[in-house]
Amino acid sequence: MEKKSEVRKHLDYPKLTMFQMIERMANAHPNSFAYEFYGKKTTYRQFLSRIERAARAFTASGIRRGDSVTICMPNTPQALDCFYALNRIGAICNMVHPLSAQKEITFYLDFSESRMILTMDMFYEKVEAAIRETNHPVTILTARMQDELPLAKAVGFALTQGRKARKFPNTYNGILWTSFLNRGVPSVRLPDPVYDPQATAAILYSGGTSGTPKGICLSDQNFNATALQATEAIQMPLGPGDTMLSCMPVFHGFGLGINIHTVLINGAECILMPTFNGKSYAEMLIKKKPNFIAGVPTIFEALLHIEQLKNADLSCLKGMFCGGDALSVELKKKVDGFLKEHNASIQVREGYGLTECVTASCLTPRDTYRENSIGLPFPDTEYCVVRPGTDEELPPMQEGEIILKGPSVMIKYLKNPEETAQTLRKLADGSIWLFTGDLGYMDKDGYVYFKQRIKRMIITNGYNVYPGQIENIIDSVDEVAYSCVIGVKDTRRMQRVKAYVVLKPGFMGDDAMKEKILSTLEMHVAKYAIPREIEFRKDLPKTLVGKVAYRKLEEEANAEAEKVEK
Repeated sequence: MEKKSEVRKHLDYPKLTMFQMIERMANAHPNSFAYEFYGKKTTYRQFLSRIERAARAFTASGIRRGDSVTICMPNTPQALDCFYALNRIGAICNMVHPLSAQKEITFYLDFSESRMILTMDMFYEKVEAAIRETNHPVTILTARMQDELPLAKAVGFALTQGRKARKFPNTYNGILWTSFLNRGVPSVRLPDPVYDPQATAAILYSGGTSGTPKGICLSDQNFNATALQATEAIQMPLGPGDTMLSCMPVFHGFGLGINIHTVLINGAECILMPTFNGKSYAEMLIKKKPNFIAGVPTIFEALLHIEQLKNADLSCLKGMFCGGDALSVELKKKVDGFLKEHNASIQVREGYGLTECVTASCLTPRDTYRENSIGLPFPDTEYCVVRPGTDEELPPMQEGEIILKGPSVMIKYLKNPEETAQTLRKLADGSIWLFTGDLGYMDKDGYVYFKQRIKRMIITNGYNVYPGQIENIIDSVDEVAYSCVIGVKDTRRMQRVKAYVVLKPGFMGDDAMKEKILSTLEMHVAKYAIPREIEFRKDLPKTLVGKVAYRKLEEEANAEAEKVEK
């Protein structure tokens, strides 16, 4: 198999752990700021000291190299301190969404064999209930928001939101993070950092084919390579004095790999946001004037309608990156127009990737854009398109499954050799390739075009329909905020196409609006691809990382279809 994307530039990858990358930056720029949390800033020197103290506390508590500890946290200083402290001693960080259901947390703890879990006091009751069901003992480390806030804000928080969580922890297996840190006395000897590109440093999760989450085992090399490649791919300086509004969550590859680790290994500053809502995001943009922002399409769509940003000056922005879901052509046009109107001299740039290679591995260039393209592969990352179900390479412009190889590709799926073997395959060139399960193609210049997840493709009357294509057209209607297209089981057609549509404020989902959408679709797609049903809703369910939860909509629609058939 011959390559179809040329490696644009080779980078040097130091044989260092993630912690050592941070340590190197702290030694070079000790007085630069590493992160800010609601106005409280922490320098790299202070950050390094915090990491070392936490690492000594874990060591004093018996955590050793190869042990797993779950981090079930939003974007807070404790989450960063804990992540790099565990990496400092060679332990494994098991990253879990704090809004996960109780039984999900039990599963993650058992699956990873975690000995401890760090969470916020507001989630303590759920976590405590979850560990009652685990098959082994787990200690809860409980962090509090007020411990990291400036004094005035800490007092206000403790008297309001913090009151309901004040009583936690209150069981034998819970300890406050601040108390836990007291174990980290200077006399505790820390092991020397060990760099091993085949050792798991962190576990992230994605959906499995059977519905059971897959644990994705990622190494120091995976994260460092991603960060170094992303630094090169953004095509602009990133360093001390630059800031990133870090809203994407730390338990997500995009958040951890780009919003956090890429920023920190370059000596820049993370402005940590533990939760997202439009108003607070707008306030942070106006007040903090970050140089870089990164998020999923729903975040950027929301920015277009926030009143506080109406007259905002966004000339501070050097880079705006979108990932985690496909950015429609129409939404990109709207966001680029929004940026221009608010004095920003940039375009929104779309990245593509998946958690199996940490996060992005492809990005649109800084000053050029090819419609529907997700850009060019990162340095040292090679893309190819093969006929689905085979390793037969396809020529340019022919659609197939996207596969890739490079230093960011995962080690394996945790305790799942079957799916690992299906996803990571050694091909004729002797290299391990990651089969993404995504449909797309490449042009003769190496630009990559993402079409759709293979499993999300709708087959109706024997024809293939790509939901992303239909959503793009529906979203082009002026009154539409966003949409989601799914396939519903149909005894006659196998599947029929259904669209869920959220309109902008002030517009009604009546027959006239439905007709406008259908007439727009009729101009762009074949008749078989036009939704046979359009349902207007005020909002659509979202996944934990802010994407539209199309699987949930599929479940609802298919359950309703079965009732009708009966």
